[in-house]
Amino acid sequence: MIGFGTIINVLAIVAGGVIGLLGGKCLSERCQEALLRTMGVCVLFVGMAGVMEKMLTVEGGTLVSGGTMMLVISAAIGCLLGEALDLHGRMERFGQWLREKSGNGQDKQFLDAFITATMTVCIGAMAIVGAVEDGLHGNYTILAAKSMIDFVLILVMASSMGKGAMFSAIPVGIFQGSVTLLARLVEPVLTTAALNNLSLVGSALIFCVGLNLLWKNMIRVANLLPALLVAVVYALLGF
Repeated sequence: MIGFGTIINVLAIVAGGVIGLLGGKCLSERCQEALLRTMGVCVLFVGMAGVMEKMLTVEGGTLVSGGTMMLVISAAIGCLLGEALDLHGRMERFGQWLREKSGNGQDKQFLDAFITATMTVCIGAMAIVGAVEDGLHGNYTILAAKSMIDFVLILVMASSMGKGAMFSAIPVGIFQGSVTLLARLVEPVLTTAALNNLSLVGSALIFCVGLNLLWKNMIRVANLLPALLVAVVYALLGF
């Protein structure tokens, strides 16, 4: 069934959120803070590993780096576009609306948890490639693998940050579902070079999410999201 992968992913996030909330009630505030910091370090290394995987290659026994210019240009242009569109502000307003409509108006951590979790589980090549595979061939194996990762991430985030993390299931459902429905239009754009760029920039943004977990609201990651689109265009233009 087309779209089944996204359904699995959404359910995995909700399940991780529920289990995390139940487990979080057993933790002291000090333990929750320590867990949050630990998750920040882990997310930093996940992002760093993704960046290094795409930037470093071995040529003739020598370690060579690449993609630096693409990363800088994509981040710079993406940042300007994101700031102009105020994507972070829009996401905050959506998060505030969700907080009120879900009856969590008194939850001070809801907004930070929602934005941080959303940025963690929505960014990355797995979400896009998996959704395209699901839409074209009904192959949901990539999204199933992503679901397991997201389950663990949201479980830990919900334990330390609260209910807001679980509501990241909504943006994931909207984003991946849209890509699945538009798969035939998106497929020609996702060349090998485009996917490599997408993975590199996406990993850099995940690294930024890790920074925010350690030092709250250090970077408005949502305003960097257009960098993903710039990275794809960069590859299509043959640079």
